[in-house]
Amino acid sequence: MGLFDLLFGKRKQEVLEALEQGAQIIDVRSPEEFKYGNIAGSINMPADRLNDSAIKKLKKLNAPLVVCCASGMRSASAKGILLQNGLSQVHNAGGWHKLDRWINN
Repeated sequence: MGLFDLLFGKRKQEVLEALEQGAQIIDVRSPEEFKYGNIAGSINMPADRLNDSAIKKLKKLNAPLVVCCASGMRSASAKGILLQNGLSQVHNAGGWHKLDRWINN
């Protein structure tokens, strides 16, 4: 097992475990990006629109969250915002294509 596998294998395991426990996938890309491809059942909530109203909606889900985007940059930022606003079970899956492969392989 290489360093890459050690670092990212743990994230994959944590994300897949969260999904098994009922986590909701939150795709933080723009609506245009989301329209051209997404994971079935995911919710599109753009990172630049994570305001009080959006965070209240996510809290009402009462479920762990898995955030994804195109490459992992916006999802990392979104995770930080969500954690700062009281959501404690937030996992950054990185890019949605990678998450889709994790789920479907």
